[in-house]
Amino acid sequence: MDICTKVTLRQRLLKSGKITLYFDYYPPIRNPKTNRMQRHEYLGIYLYANPTNQVQRDFNRSMLEKGELIRCRRQESVINRQFGFIDHSQLKADFLEYFEAVTKKKYQKWRIVFEHFKVFCKGKCTFGDLTVEFCTKFREYLLTAKQLKHKRKSLSQNAAAGYFSTFRSLLKMAYKEKLITENINDYLEYIEWEDVEREFLNQDELIRLAQTPCDSDVLRRASLFSCLTGLRFSDILNLRWNNIQEVARIGLCVVLKTQKTKTPATLPLCDDAIELIGERQTGKVFVGFKKTLTAKPLKEWIKAAKIDKRITFHCFRHTYATLQMAMSSNPYLVSQALTHKNLETTLRYTHNVPTALVDTLGKISIKPKTE
Repeated sequence: MDICTKVTLRQRLLKSGKITLYFDYYPPIRNPKTNRMQRHEYLGIYLYANPTNQVQRDFNRSMLEKGELIRCRRQESVINRQFGFIDHSQLKADFLEYFEAVTKKKYQKWRIVFEHFKVFCKGKCTFGDLTVEFCTKFREYLLTAKQLKHKRKSLSQNAAAGYFSTFRSLLKMAYKEKLITENINDYLEYIEWEDVEREFLNQDELIRLAQTPCDSDVLRRASLFSCLTGLRFSDILNLRWNNIQEVARIGLCVVLKTQKTKTPATLPLCDDAIELIGERQTGKVFVGFKKTLTAKPLKEWIKAAKIDKRITFHCFRHTYATLQMAMSSNPYLVSQALTHKNLETTLRYTHNVPTALVDTLGKISIKPKTE
């Protein structure tokens, strides 16, 4: 049988002359947030090393009493975790506060899910409220909910599916950190994804767009760069020259950690892409590129190219993925280039084109073959 971890309140004299209080865990415990073994935990409580009056002595005594009270609660929490008892104090803790803290470390989608959940639970939810029935009701809420910005529009099926998937990931994290005692995910149904046709440019349309004058040069270059690399808007917006690196045996590449998924990526640059970024400078690669350019200016450019499709900036990523698959590239390499977590996501870009396994990614071009 495992030895129960003992929690001891200890003191340490600092160079500043104050005493800091900390817990000594023996044997060490695994920190659920970092997944590392932890021996010490500092409380952020400080005592006077040499109290000079009764007020300071009373303060020290009061802080030691509080430290001991916290130690007792920590010891109880450790016992509950090690022996599988229900931690009633944890059940009363604020789940919304935990959700928001996790959200701050994630990307925008997590914030949207948090806001929807906050609306659903009317701003109040403890860990003890998290039951299969409660989470199933949130699933039902997402299937009928309105968009946060556009109150008259309902969430699409795929938006609801994505948001519920994110919420399930949060539940998995909470269970792993032993904040909830039951893996609720095992009893929740997914929201099915709908097959939707992803709009993209074919090779001829891409070449035509590249040859069409655009009122914003940075919009033109950033858009075509996305078509040639598959980078998302957020990654191109934040792309800096230190992300453009020479990689041995490959050549010039984009080396970055993606904004959305924080996934490391090394993307080789073709000659057309290198031409679009121009000579090396400092700071951002696409200076002046901003979100507003992807609205009306982009629509006007697409219209000028006589492309009768509803093309958004994200469609340029679809263009890269679809053209790569159409050129019979290795789906696994395409998936890696797009920083997808699973191959199934990548295979949605097949658009009924044949695919075969080869060793390299295809070279998409924005210039006519005669050049």
